[in-house]
This record gives sequence, structure tokens and C-alpha cells, in this order.
Amino acid sequence: MQDSDILLRDLDADGVLRLTMNDAGRRNALSEAMMGALGAAFAEAGADPAVRVIILAANGPAFCAGHDLKEMTAGRADADRGKAYFTKVMAMCSGVMQAIVNCPKPVIAEVTGIATAAGCQLVASCDLAIAADTSQFSTPGVHIGLFCSTPMVALSRNVSNKHAMEMLLTGDMTPAFRAAEIGLLNRAVAPEGLRQTTTEMARKIASKSSMTLATGKRAYYAQREMGLSDAYAYASGVMVENMLARDAEEGITAFIQKRAPEWQDA
Repeated sequence: MQDSDILLRDLDADGVLRLTMNDAGRRNALSEAMMGALGAAFAEAGADPAVRVIILAANGPAFCAGHDLKEMTAGRADADRGKAYFTKVMAMCSGVMQAIVNCPKPVIAEVTGIATAAGCQLVASCDLAIAADTSQFSTPGVHIGLFCSTPMVALSRNVSNKHAMEMLLTGDMTPAFRAAEIGLLNRAVAPEGLRQTTTEMARKIASKSSMTLATGKRAYYAQREMGLSDAYAYASGVMVENMLARDAEEGITAFIQKRAPEWQDA
């Protein structure tokens, strides 16, 4: 498979970009090629005004099985037993997850099949996640002597401590309905309705001002890391600047005048 085929791109007329991981033979593992393609795609989409919302999907029976362990193991042949290579791969993976969070466009995971280890991390890193009710999620590193420490970062920012620790310490598969209950997913739906449900949500979000969405997404992740007082001070400043934006003026005026707003994304 050519690296250019590993991640498919499709942009519709509503500004919804569908990125589809297309390495089913390796269960869409986060190989170097896959991570490179994802990182580049999120950077490009973030800068493209035609893109308003991103859906991350996958072909094959697995959404993403995590790191490519065969690729990782080959690094042990190096003189340092793979330390430099492992460091490089973990930095690449962390960069992809942060690229999703830092992307100004909302990102929705559309999950079918399993999402394990760094694949579960990928789901947790997206802003929203909708899955087929047949999907399963796990952080199974404990089964092979490798604690899922980097998946833990995203997982622990989505679900409560005890639910996160249960997944991390047992490595058990979590069915989609349970993943929705604990906050890893927004919802679990019948497989035949998954694409329609995800697309409808994406189009609903895409109809909003992209300036407003970018402002809100950036502020959400920034304030979450602050103490209460600092978060309110920061968010208040964001609200002031947002009120001065053209789209906020237009949106409020349209609401008062009982008409649809005309966004300029500014």
C-alpha cells in the first residue's frame, strides 16, 4: 500500500471532511506512516477555510488497534535496544493526539470495531465520538507488560478516575454502551445508522460560525487545565473578544430580528 492510500480524504459541500484510516490489514495501527498521514491531515484541515468539521473514521473490522507492535519491536535491534526509536514514536503519537485537540475544527470519531490502546487514545482525543453499538474499547497494555501510560492521558480526561483506572488496570474490553455511560463516547448507535448519525451531527456543527467554533474549542481545552478563578478570568476575556467579533454581532442581531444569521466566519 502506498502511504498516500493509508488515509483517505473526502470533503463534502457542507464543509465536512471525512478522514478514513485505510490500513485494514494492520487493523489501522498507528504505524509511522499512519501517524505521519494523520498529523499532516489535521494540520492541513485546520488551515483550510473550506473545512468546517472533521470526521475520523476507519475501514475494516478495527477502528484502530494502537501502535504497530511489529514495527516497534524491530527497533530493539538498535544498539540502544530501541530507546531512541521508542522515544521518536511516542513523540509522534503524542503529536497526533495534540494536533486533534489543537485543531481549530471540531473532530468527531466515528468508530466501528475495536479501538484498543493508542486506538482508544485516538477516540478519547477527539472532541466528540459516536460508535456502533457493536464496538469495543480497551487499554490492554497490562496484558503484555506495557502499561498504557500515554492512552491514560486522554482517557483520564474523558472518564472519571475509577472508570479510567478500571480500564487501565484490567485491560478488559469495554462494550460501546458502557463506554457511552462512562463518557468515552457521546452515544452508541446501531451499525447501520452510524454514518448517518455522525454525518448529521457534523453538518449541524458545520452550520455554525467557524470563528465561534474555533474560539470555543480553544477556550474549552485551555480553561480545563486552570483553577476555578483563573478559568473564569480567562473565559471572561474570551467572551469579551468574542462579543466584539462580527459573527457574534450578526448572530445576536439575527436572533433579535428572528431571522437566520449570515456567517462570515470572522
